[in-house]
Amino acid sequence: MQMLKWVGNRLSFSLGPFRRSRKGQAMTEVVLLFPIFVIVVFVTAKMFALLVLVQKMEIASYYAARRWQLESHLNADPVYMTFDAGLKSDIEEKVSGYLGYGSPAVAGFLNLKGPKANLDITRTQVWNVLTLTVETNRAGVALICPPGGAASVCAAAPSKMNCINGYNYICTGNKQLTVIKYVPNRDRPIQFKLPGIH
Repeated sequence: MQMLKWVGNRLSFSLGPFRRSRKGQAMTEVVLLFPIFVIVVFVTAKMFALLVLVQKMEIASYYAARRWQLESHLNADPVYMTFDAGLKSDIEEKVSGYLGYGSPAVAGFLNLKGPKANLDITRTQVWNVLTLTVETNRAGVALICPPGGAASVCAAAPSKMNCINGYNYICTGNKQLTVIKYVPNRDRPIQFKLPGIH
């Protein structure tokens, strides 16, 4: 019983500032720690953006490779090559839209640079090699970019080249992310359809 009375007193004391009869006061912890919390959340979101971009590039490159495999022509006739050029530009447009080039908010969050993604297709005897390339701006987290550049950050790193690549992605930008897919040739094209869509 004594314990319940003590808990009740503690609860009424802690709820005291919320009563109308007493004026509230800003807590020092909230005032001092909130900006640090916001900075940590912002930096974490920017690191998460890289993960999202890589995953979106993998999905987009799979779509591009599968559609190219099914709808492109093996024959080198000029009529078919004209169709395949239009197919390539249509795939590139859809991939760019999926990655976020059409939305300024998504492009800003994922640090996308340029008007669209670049899709390069190389034909070989057996394989079609599809290369999806995205160029990025700097992540805009100047707080973790010291003025000495990559040399000051990566001097003692065990994997110096990976450290420099990460620094360049976050602080300087102009990094290219590339995904390569190999697709076998088909004898005749068939229409690309998603399962369950008629």
